[in-house]
Amino acid sequence: MGGMPADWSESISVIELADEPALSDEIAIVLDRLDGPGPHPHLVLDFGRVSYINSSNIAALLKLRKGMAAAGRAMKICSVNDEIWSVFLVTGLDKVFRFAPDPMTALAGLQIEQDQRGG
Repeated sequence: MGGMPADWSESISVIELADEPALSDEIAIVLDRLDGPGPHPHLVLDFGRVSYINSSNIAALLKLRKGMAAAGRAMKICSVNDEIWSVFLVTGLDKVFRFAPDPMTALAGLQIEQDQRGG
């Protein structure tokens, strides 16, 4: 699927990211969609096929997080391997981004939060 959102519901999309070099392009596509007309869904970014991230990817993820927050939407990252998790830990981004072990847990968490907020 790589980069194309799978709509879990009207308000939550799961994006199964691919490894580099496609990862940079896929994050850019998501950022472009965020710049388009709303409403925008909450996002689950599935890192299950991603084995490496670079500083450009991290910068793009931070920009995406900022845009999602500005749109009042949540974003969760899931299925992160040990190498990528260590990058998030070393950079302190484990405290910036929200994580889940797998897509279903991320979806359930977003759905519960959405229900509690009333949308």
